[in-house]
Amino acid sequence: MIESYKKYWLNFINFSGTSSRSDYWWPAFINVILGGIIIAIVQSITGHPIVNIYNWRDEGIAVVNNIVVYIVWIADWAVAVRRMHDTDRSGWWILIQLIPIIGWIWFLILLLLPSKQNRWS
Repeated sequence: MIESYKKYWLNFINFSGTSSRSDYWWPAFINVILGGIIIAIVQSITGHPIVNIYNWRDEGIAVVNNIVVYIVWIADWAVAVRRMHDTDRSGWWILIQLIPIIGWIWFLILLLLPSKQNRWS
């Protein structure tokens, strides 16, 4: 679990190579847990939801929040591309998510497929 999370951050802008199922799913799980904890802490400190901006401190928190979200989004994008490579598909398959409902389901299925001998290893 910890090794998968280390690989996730060490390769957060690496769109080549492969990532196993555990290298994709452990960071996803850890990010959801950490995100929930951080949001709960920030909301308890500020006393209101993180999306509401009432003063300059809230604006600073919102800017930091947006930067962190963008960095995690890039890392998620990179690990998804590497996961597609691990199933011997082009990274462009992540765009299947653009198809409403069916695309998300199909993408989830692709993420759950086992590793294959591939051209990116």
